[in-house]
Amino acid sequence: MPKIVVIGAGSASFGENTLAALMRSKKLRGSHLALVDLNPRSLDIVYRLANRLNREWDAGFTLSAHANHKDALDGADFVVSAIEVGPREELWKSDYEITLKHGVRQPYAENGGPGGFIHAARNMKPLMEILGDMEQACPAARLVNFTNPMMRICDAVHRYSKIKAVGLCHQIYEGYAMVGVALAKELGIEIPDGLEGMHADPILYPLQQRVARQTVPLVDIRAAGTNHFTWIVSIHDRRTGEDLYPLLKKRFFELDETFEPLTRRVFQNFDLFPVPGDAHLCEYLPWMSDPAAKPWEKFNIRLYDWETMAAMRDFSLERLSEMANGSLTVDGLLEADSEGALEMIENIACAGKHYHLAANLPNSGQISNLPLGAIVETPVIVDGAGVHPAHVGVLPEPVAELCRREIVAAQMGVDAAVEGSYAKALQCLLLDPVVRDLDAAKAILDDYLKTYREYLPQFWR
Repeated sequence: MPKIVVIGAGSASFGENTLAALMRSKKLRGSHLALVDLNPRSLDIVYRLANRLNREWDAGFTLSAHANHKDALDGADFVVSAIEVGPREELWKSDYEITLKHGVRQPYAENGGPGGFIHAARNMKPLMEILGDMEQACPAARLVNFTNPMMRICDAVHRYSKIKAVGLCHQIYEGYAMVGVALAKELGIEIPDGLEGMHADPILYPLQQRVARQTVPLVDIRAAGTNHFTWIVSIHDRRTGEDLYPLLKKRFFELDETFEPLTRRVFQNFDLFPVPGDAHLCEYLPWMSDPAAKPWEKFNIRLYDWETMAAMRDFSLERLSEMANGSLTVDGLLEADSEGALEMIENIACAGKHYHLAANLPNSGQISNLPLGAIVETPVIVDGAGVHPAHVGVLPEPVAELCRREIVAAQMGVDAAVEGSYAKALQCLLLDPVVRDLDAAKAILDDYLKTYREYLPQFWR
């Protein structure tokens, strides 16, 4: 049975979901699960929780806990990575506020824009260390990546290491939720009260999930593009095979104009439905940071609520601690979503066969008018031979051009972060659709590098 290493096992969301999903698997019974986290308290909580699940679920796993990934990698078959240089929310907020000082208002600042560059650059040092150690200890192991910015992290793995990787993201379910809202009558879906859109809001999340779970069994969506920037290329009724795209084009524009207004406008102008919802879609578009037009007001683009989400992270850890202590039931973990890690590991290790809605892999032709080797997101088939992308064909050329611009900026940022190249970092920012001024790009870069010097030794050699 395989040895599975989870790095960042104490992650507030991915760690819990991945742990529970793997340990309830009957097919993986007898596997070795090695948990890694730099935070001693998080590691202790997750390890004790894993031992409780192992006993109460009779999971049959061998468990180990490690403060350093190097101690866990020997003989690994799969490495699940959910690392993040933290404190996550504090740094993310700082990424956003630094650009404001230089006259640039980012729409979101997580995976695109200058914030996407510096976010990836901070995560690059630990990522490259993990990859180097994997090449020594377990070169044939497959990396399952959850770390953002997804496209940039997977691009670094693909172009700067020999490790095979697949990147997983749950954003496709935002597309299913929006389709469910638009086609609720035809699909017989009940839309819960209070669902205002796809914002990253703890109050809205259960409502979004409820609609998505209702929609997935009824509709087959094939989406393609780059992570957090994919587009529905086909949509069919699973029961009848009917092409639902014409109906979606009619029904979505009958919704209230306040429901995902940016998605609505882009769908209208490009005649293709963008999947990620307004909050992520806005990061990659060149029309969302104009200080005169203030498009964030026009389209009601909400910033991430850093303080609330940080508090939620602390609350989640306390909840896991109570589970580990035995003072809280673990029954809810029986329904935990693996976010895709279980499906990858089970079907590769046990020679199964699984169709996965979205995964990030190098482009080998699955999207024929995007650059070969670029990290793209499409459906995939998973089996004993690995992860195989579904062929999608071409994206409409205007949409492909938007994706190509993001691909080039992302690759330039990865090169800069790996090499410690100031020149390439500046070019990355100058290519980014958020940046509109030469001097502002240089000022932002200088401020970022100075502020985050401790995380970016490659730029200060």
